[in-house]
Amino acid sequence: MIVIIGSIIVLAAVLGGFMMAGGHPGHLIVISEYVVICGSALGAVVIMAPKHTFVALVKQMIGTLKGSPYGKKAYEDLFKALYELFMLGRRNGMIALEEHVLTPETSSIFSKYPALVKDHHAMAILCGGLKPIIDGKVKPDQLKLLLDTELDTMEDEHHKPIDVLTKAADAMPGFGIVAAVLGIVITMGAIAGPVEQIGVSVAHALVGTFLGILISYGFLNPLCVNMTFVGSSEIAFFRTIGNAVVGFANGMAPIMAIEVARRGLTSDVKPTADELEAMLKQATAAPQG
Repeated sequence: MIVIIGSIIVLAAVLGGFMMAGGHPGHLIVISEYVVICGSALGAVVIMAPKHTFVALVKQMIGTLKGSPYGKKAYEDLFKALYELFMLGRRNGMIALEEHVLTPETSSIFSKYPALVKDHHAMAILCGGLKPIIDGKVKPDQLKLLLDTELDTMEDEHHKPIDVLTKAADAMPGFGIVAAVLGIVITMGAIAGPVEQIGVSVAHALVGTFLGILISYGFLNPLCVNMTFVGSSEIAFFRTIGNAVVGFANGMAPIMAIEVARRGLTSDVKPTADELEAMLKQATAAPQG
């Protein structure tokens, strides 16, 4: 939603200032210029991005409209689920976690946190971190390297679509110049015509330069920054899971493993120590699965 509000502000400021100076918005609607600029940019993105990166780019752009789902409520559900799992593993042994890790969809613990279960990447990190410890295939001191490698790969995959869009945004002023030059070529071809027609042709050509700069600096570059923030919040959520799982696997008490994870959070989503204690008491108030 914030992306839409920001875009409206940009358009209102640009068009409002233009109209205050005596301009008419209709003068900026030159379809041929839009075709040249937007079509060229789309073609450049198709050339740059492999299919999976292009699909990821579209998904990330749509995702900015919703904003990051990883707010305080998401972390509250995460910490409660982790605490229940860790307490169960501490009391009954790691093997007691197997049914919850192998089939989280039917888990009596995870069923309390449907939003977490729907986050397939988060569940992959959580269950993928606990499973090798339960199976005994990985030693606790090796788990951090395992999870860090997976998280680094996910972070790299997230940045690739942003890199593509950033390059497209940087190219938009150039495409605007291309559209303007084409407009000037048309103008020069009609140089013997009426002065009024020449003036209109030059104005249309300049619209191309205007559009290229506006789309780049008013929309695409800010969108790239927003996508970076959304991606960073996602990776931070996954790293929080990894930190807690690694701490527990290395022998930390459940509360301490979660406290280590809590301390790595930014202030906008970090619960206080008292808030954490209260939410964990709520988690243990329900019967264990």
